[in-house]
Amino acid sequence: MTAPCRLTGRRPAWPLVSALPPLAPLPSVPAVARAHLGITCTSWQLYSLAEDAQAIVSELAANAVQASAGPHGNPGHSEAGQAPLVGLRLFSDGRTLLIEVCDQAPGTPLPRHPDADAENGRGLLLVAALARQWGWNKVPGGKVVWATMSA
Repeated sequence: MTAPCRLTGRRPAWPLVSALPPLAPLPSVPAVARAHLGITCTSWQLYSLAEDAQAIVSELAANAVQASAGPHGNPGHSEAGQAPLVGLRLFSDGRTLLIEVCDQAPGTPLPRHPDADAENGRGLLLVAALARQWGWNKVPGGKVVWATMSA
């Protein structure tokens, strides 16, 4: 399997890096991403960020899975006929945590403003409320949605 998308451009040196192998966009991905992030925050001693970071990674991973789904909620297929992949990468310098979730789905992640009785549509609003910054970049093969937090 190849990575779901490649980052381009220069990025600052991050002494701490962790990544999950590429995952099929299945409903279990957010739980796997949360577990990986929790273990990583513990090993990096970023205890104060763990709970909010898990909420962020859960929302970003769920969005990547949903964006990658076919018309019946099953994993879709890329133009090459292969199932798309979702990736998670975590970076830290000991104070700042950078969360990146990448997918191969087209589209732009935009916050919605759902009605008060809507059951979904608030994920990116939650990310914006918990993260210091968030955004997304188009990269070869897809997009990366990212968020940063500081201890």
